[in-house]
Amino acid sequence: MASDFWLIAGLGNPGKKYEGTRHNMGFMTADVLAERWSVNFADHKGLALLGRSVMNLDGRAVKFFLAKPLTYMNESGNAVSSIASYYQIEPDHIVVIHDDMDLEFGRIKVKAGGSAGGHNGIKSIDRSLGTPKYARVRMGVGHARRGANAHDNTVNWVLGGFGPDQRKQLPEFLADGADAAEEIIFHGLAKTQEKFNGR
Repeated sequence: MASDFWLIAGLGNPGKKYEGTRHNMGFMTADVLAERWSVNFADHKGLALLGRSVMNLDGRAVKFFLAKPLTYMNESGNAVSSIASYYQIEPDHIVVIHDDMDLEFGRIKVKAGGSAGGHNGIKSIDRSLGTPKYARVRMGVGHARRGANAHDNTVNWVLGGFGPDQRKQLPEFLADGADAAEEIIFHGLAKTQEKFNGR
């Protein structure tokens, strides 16, 4: 019997040294949702910080879990699939929020299915759930320099922080990401795509 709960997972890496880095966009957006809906996080099997709450929007109430995997990015799927199977949440009720280098900073795209785009957290979730058919809120962080050390540049880029201009824009960007996750739950993927993907 599938649960009527939704699961929103914000991806990132645990620990002080990763706080505020590009790769932790998912964590930061999850924190915005936690504040909005008074979610208190507790440990889920050492795999994730997990909280539950109810969203009230447009005269409807929806129960949801909010997760921040503690498995490090490359093993995000272990946390997401553990929560999903424990609470019987189907992939069509899962929303994953993550950083995306293919989008400029400040842009958001919403999709379900399709390629992982080289994102190790998404690859891990695809593998663990056995399907890519869950919703994704892709938070643009822009691209590292190409060139001889492209791989190292990429790693340093996603694990790097934001410049002063971007830091100023970050609260609004994170709020938009949180809005996108709510929109998917309340209005479905197609409507959310119309609203965010064209920006």
